[in-house]
Amino acid sequence: MHVMAGAAEGGAENIMLESVLALAETDLAQHVVTRPDNAFRIQKFREAGIGVDVAAFNNSWPFPTQRVIADAIKQFEPDVIEYWMGRAGQFAPKQYRARSIGWYGGYYKLARFKNCEWHVGLTIDLLRHIREQGVSDERSAIVHTYADFTGADPASRKALNTPEDAPVALALARLHEKKGLDTLLDATAKIDGLYVWIAGEGPLEQELKAHCTRLGLDDRVRFLGWRNDRGALLAACDVVAFPSRYEPFGTVTVDAWAGSRPLVAADAVGPAAYVKDGVNGLLIPKNDVDALADALRKVVTDKDLAAKLVAGGRASYEAQFTKAVFQRDSIALYEKIAAHAGPFGG
Repeated sequence: MHVMAGAAEGGAENIMLESVLALAETDLAQHVVTRPDNAFRIQKFREAGIGVDVAAFNNSWPFPTQRVIADAIKQFEPDVIEYWMGRAGQFAPKQYRARSIGWYGGYYKLARFKNCEWHVGLTIDLLRHIREQGVSDERSAIVHTYADFTGADPASRKALNTPEDAPVALALARLHEKKGLDTLLDATAKIDGLYVWIAGEGPLEQELKAHCTRLGLDDRVRFLGWRNDRGALLAACDVVAFPSRYEPFGTVTVDAWAGSRPLVAADAVGPAAYVKDGVNGLLIPKNDVDALADALRKVVTDKDLAAKLVAGGRASYEAQFTKAVFQRDSIALYEKIAAHAGPFGG
């Protein structure tokens, strides 16, 4: 059973959705408890034959959510219960601690998962963070995310008011200060002819649009809002720009590799742990406008370099971030937990 109280949209929320859908392709029976504020996500679960209960996850008045979770557990009788992110973890009933996992997509405090005996991190550094808080190696693990854009047709450049022959940089990011999108706009102003697609929503939307106007970039930058067609956007762009100032991991890295697109990433802790400069991407200093502009310019003008980065990224993807690897590692962890906890009600 999966419990998630995330935002209506977001990277971690996408990871949870795609993880559950990947596991639905195995013989694993699943049930989800989540918020009611994303009809797309709920529809996808139900289309995959996964039962869904909704709850408010209101910390100020937790009792209705606690009832929903308790009823779902009693009816579904899960071998394993996975709590995706800290807010969900705070609703974990203590009587099921032996079969409960806390999922870390960020540097959450262990206290948020006090009723979870097991802990799983999205990245190498998140696993370090978990263990440094006192979780044993036996009760912690890393399960990487995955991406799969097989068969995705390119998005229409015409529909996005973009010339067919123009170089396009794609940013998949929440419109938040942490994501460094202002740096991307400043860099774009230094590159003649580069178009930029920014797919995401967030609190800085108006500020970023105003900055875009001040830079004279309204004719070359497209704010696309939240998109559920990342594969189509990747297939239609020339380079993926990932200028985050803060990023525990950043699924954009895996998206670029899976979509066979060259990646330019800032050296936030997540990308810096996986991107090898000049091999599977270009890694630049955070907040460095000139370095970002130079890297993007190199990728869109040097086809040999772009091809080398795509090949390196694809190799990294095949080694660690395919759907098959995710399914294998997840099921192995679930089987270990189920064996430890024993039959439900036993």
